[in-house]
Amino acid sequence: MSTGFKGRSVCHIADLSVEEMTRVLDVAEGFAQDLKAQKPPSRLALGRVLATLFFEPSTRTRLSFESAMSRLGGSVVSVAQPGQTSVAKGETLADTIRMVAAYSDAIVLRHPQEGAARLAARYSKVPIINAGDGAGQHPTQTLLDLYTIRKEKGNLSDVKVALVGDLKYGRTVHSLAHALARLGTEMALVAPEGLQMPADARAGLHDLGARYSTAERLDDVIGDIDVLYMTRIQKERFPDLEEYRRVQNVYQVSNALLARAKKGVIVLHPLPRVGEILPEVDDTPNAKYFDQAANGVPVRMALLALILGLVE
Repeated sequence: MSTGFKGRSVCHIADLSVEEMTRVLDVAEGFAQDLKAQKPPSRLALGRVLATLFFEPSTRTRLSFESAMSRLGGSVVSVAQPGQTSVAKGETLADTIRMVAAYSDAIVLRHPQEGAARLAARYSKVPIINAGDGAGQHPTQTLLDLYTIRKEKGNLSDVKVALVGDLKYGRTVHSLAHALARLGTEMALVAPEGLQMPADARAGLHDLGARYSTAERLDDVIGDIDVLYMTRIQKERFPDLEEYRRVQNVYQVSNALLARAKKGVIVLHPLPRVGEILPEVDDTPNAKYFDQAANGVPVRMALLALILGLVE
């Protein structure tokens, strides 16, 4: 049985040490090999129930968590339309969590309010896994991002990663930047004026001893990076629609851009993309974003197995 992970909530990537993040990636690699070999479905989680509560839209995160639990041999109960639950009647998140915890062994929660996962963990008798809380954190996306970079580049320390696009509201880059800082990975933070990483987040990176630079032009860094991590400009989080329109198409990855890139650069994106990566890039060897999304299954299998105490 796992002593370090069992029964723990993961609300922020900081909840995991560097050693624990590495452990998740190593366990995920084993599950990935089993999936590739098309081994019979696991029975590790037989009799266990995962609840997925999504108060914001999701395709990849929800389905990959549910696929992961199914492939471990467990079952899933899911809420993807909160308007059809007692939340619509005014039930508080705390009460919803109390009840869902009675029906499951772990809860995956996505919520529009930053800090919702931490709040849920206070009231839950089972582990809470944060699947995105507003503009806050998305720790399991970070784990699969790290897994993909390590798989494609061989390591996480001797690479330079450009985080590009919406660094103000993008929870995926907030989590990933924190993890990369702790791993000693060099970063370039590329964003238009007004969408750069928030001051408090940059202060946190500084406290971690992060190696990073900032830029507004993608052309200024494209020849010097190993990983190009694109993000969507998130229209739904802008208080001012005019501000969104000003920056919505500021960065685009094209074959012409990649021709100026460092040899072997890989392109990642948490998806969905909305014009940041042209379809012509999909057929290049640089495009790894669909592989990245697929890696969510073994990585989430690993985290669930460790939290549920199914593997050591």
